[in-house]
Amino acid sequence: MTRDPDHLLPSDRPVTLMDHRGVAVEGAAHAMPAPEALLTAFAALVTGRRINDQAYALVRQGRLAVYPSSHGQEACQVAAAQVLADGDWLFPTYRDTVAAVARGVDPVEVLVLLKGDWHSGYDPSEHHVAPQATPLATQLLHAVGVAHAARLRGEPTVVMAMCGDGATSEGDFHEALNFAAVFRAPVVFFVQNNEYAISVPLARQSVAPSLAHKGIGYGVPGERVDGNDTAALLAVLGTAVDRARAGEGPQLVEAHTYRMQAHTNADDATRYRQDDEVAAWVERDPVTRLEAYLCEHDLLDDERLAAFAADAEEVAAAMRVGLSEDVTPDPADLFAHVYAVPTPQLVEQAALVADEVAREGGH
Repeated sequence: MTRDPDHLLPSDRPVTLMDHRGVAVEGAAHAMPAPEALLTAFAALVTGRRINDQAYALVRQGRLAVYPSSHGQEACQVAAAQVLADGDWLFPTYRDTVAAVARGVDPVEVLVLLKGDWHSGYDPSEHHVAPQATPLATQLLHAVGVAHAARLRGEPTVVMAMCGDGATSEGDFHEALNFAAVFRAPVVFFVQNNEYAISVPLARQSVAPSLAHKGIGYGVPGERVDGNDTAALLAVLGTAVDRARAGEGPQLVEAHTYRMQAHTNADDATRYRQDDEVAAWVERDPVTRLEAYLCEHDLLDDERLAAFAADAEEVAAAMRVGLSEDVTPDPADLFAHVYAVPTPQLVEQAALVADEVAREGGH
């Protein structure tokens, strides 16, 4: 098969439809999404920001063990979920709580994993959202497998495979791209380049012109997009999903964004970046940017803003209640899900523990 190398090259600059002030860019490569789509995205942005803030508070209260915030990256989260059809699949990372919620998953069910519960918290098949993956890039191979299987069955499924810039340094990332390209799997590889893999800056990970250029070696077209521009994300990711659904194979999309808060609550970001660097990104906040655009075009007023904020607060309140409930562990669960047919040793160990619990009066 002959391939045009120019078709694989991403744009010289990240695609932008509105600048950091919320002003529409003239001569943009993509049309501005419909007002209804932008309002839907803005409501999800407001909720996503509130989820991030509430989760951080729950960590400080001891109700969550850890939380990797996507504060500042909510536009990527919301757009990734919004461009998918009901039958499509989302494969999130540990930082993609807001994306899973935007896909329809109960935030409490998403976050019990970070509370230390024994299961992922939600049924992946219900909303077509895979369990959040902590190991870098492992979920990309799973995403390609789901997409390849759907293609073999003749289903119109598209898979959104999310990862961060650090994941592009892992072997699984390259294996996933190569397999998807060879078998034309309907996958959109969505890299949220937030400038740091924990404490390692992008410059120490890659000297490629962009992470989107990494698709060239596998025959996967790449694109770059302003990761804090919700409109541009909806346009670029939407186009990539349409291409994949039409049988044109995978695409790699790199969103240029920034992790405003620490890697997790256990991280001290001041050890590897300066406050003025963070401050420069505050002006590019995706929430205030889209709000400015919507207000300027008379699509958003104080009443609707208040309604969105009230909806977000309801979600936060439900998180506080749901994640504050203490769960009494059942020792039998240690053995219930190890093997489909328990081994003799496991049966013996389970009986021993049950006997010890019984002799302690069930405690």
